Amino acid sequence: MKKHIVVIAGDGIGQEVTTVGKQVLEAIAKKYNHEFTFDTALIGHAAIEATGNPLPDETIAKSKASDAILFGAVGHPKYDNDPSAKVRPEQGLLGIRKALGLYANLRPIKLFDELLSASSIKPEILKGADILFFRELTGDVYFGERGRTDDRNTAYDTMIYSRYEVERIAIKAFDAAMTRSKRLCSVDKANVLESSRLWREVVQEIALRYPEVDVEHQFVDTAAMLLIKDPRRFDVVLTGNIFGDILTDEASQIAGSMGMLASASIGDTTGLYEPIHGSAHDITGKGIANPLASVLSVALMLDISFGMKTEADIIVNAIDLTLRAGFRTRDIADAGTDANKLLGTEHMGNQILKQITS
Repeated sequence: MKKHIVVIAGDGIGQEVTTVGKQVLEAIAKKYNHEFTFDTALIGHAAIEATGNPLPDETIAKSKASDAILFGAVGHPKYDNDPSAKVRPEQGLLGIRKALGLYANLRPIKLFDELLSASSIKPEILKGADILFFRELTGDVYFGERGRTDDRNTAYDTMIYSRYEVERIAIKAFDAAMTRSKRLCSVDKANVLESSRLWREVVQEIALRYPEVDVEHQFVDTAAMLLIKDPRRFDVVLTGNIFGDILTDEASQIAGSMGMLASASIGDTTGLYEPIHGSAHDITGKGIANPLASVLSVALMLDISFGMKTEADIIVNAIDLTLRAGFRTRDIADAGTDANKLLGTEHMGNQILKQITS
């Protein structure tokens, strides 16, 4: 199979972890006689520095011409404390989602038994948790009308959803539920927000098409509590953009670290695959970033965009075997970790490659 992949490393540790992700793709191509070709493109702070634009036209063109995108991260500290900045790295990420019509963000919370102790949650509560989030990606307050009053003392961001936007993400979530345990939880704030009332109304309508799926509705504050109290009660979780952003970061504690969570942003054409962690400039260049979320993102790419389920499973199994062998990066290490098996980005990647090629 021939596939063309654009690597958009972005900022911070994105550069480091996508290097490992690409190496895994190359190893899979060699093992299974696929032909993967690669190109690179700029986004975020790196693109601003090079072109003045967080999302250059060239990046959009390359992305649209690709079969899939391996993404790193965007963000830089220089913008964090400057609310007046008109051009920001995050505009690149929001822009590429919009340009490619990436309306569904899939975030699997994959729990490896070897990392039960890495979480701050009790192992007996965590064991067996397996959650798939469907986060709507192109609506909500991130894309609604925003601004300030003339005196600059009042600011507003509009939370807005259309029926069509809710329908298309709901259908994808229900389809996924049918392939899993046929349970779906829709998260909103319908007791307060009109946009959430529309959300719940549409989800209830779509549910009629899937009579086999057991559907529950939770307010976002209750869902946040239940994710920590009883994560195993959830299977497929469907929610809007801002609620999904917050809940999936919270759910990273189920897996023990953001460095273990991959995501897929998909629409009807090219898919974008990325770890959910940020650019992490505090550890950039130190060679200690956990590359496993990027590697798991590669597994999602192979499965979802390329239909290579066997190859995807090989990658997940390679990670499992590496963890069982005791190898750890700093974010998932504990007091019992052998100092000789505490690895940096490159060497952890090498252990995964060793398992894949063996």
